[in-house]
Amino acid sequence: MTIAPERRIYLVNVADLLRRPGSHREIEFVAPVHSIAVVDSAVPEGAEAHVQLKLEALSDGLTVTGTVSAPWRGLCRRCLEPAEGVLCAEVREVYASHPVSDDIWPLHGEQLDLHDLVVEALTLELPLAPLCNPSCLGLCPECGINRNDADCGHRGAVGDPRWAVLEQAQFQDREPEG
Repeated sequence: MTIAPERRIYLVNVADLLRRPGSHREIEFVAPVHSIAVVDSAVPEGAEAHVQLKLEALSDGLTVTGTVSAPWRGLCRRCLEPAEGVLCAEVREVYASHPVSDDIWPLHGEQLDLHDLVVEALTLELPLAPLCNPSCLGLCPECGINRNDADCGHRGAVGDPRWAVLEQAQFQDREPEG
């Protein structure tokens, strides 16, 4: 099996841990990540993931706990301006040579491949509806101006004209029949 050079940094030799259940080791590395995107946000191509993990040996595998962080960029859902930040994903996973469920990652030999763990953790942390900041005022629904940059003077909420007739409807409470 040939491993691409940029993925080799994700490989960790765990032979010493597998021979001594109960032992542990902390690892830290920085590695490039590629093609992680969800809706309107993504980890920029070639960005670096910062990985800090503790590996603990079990009788039949390893536990991996720690954090994975990387920058992200996207478009604000309210004003459509660029938004960015840093993802910080907490990870707690189990690796085993013979996984008994889909919740356990496969461990192949004495090499722990953390690439897929890092990609999955960052993907799950990407915002589905990014904001440039929590107090973003968004675009005016009447004129489209970015309310963060200027006040257009429009104050009323613009409703859907197809529902306007319902705003004038009056309903009476009825006594339940029975």
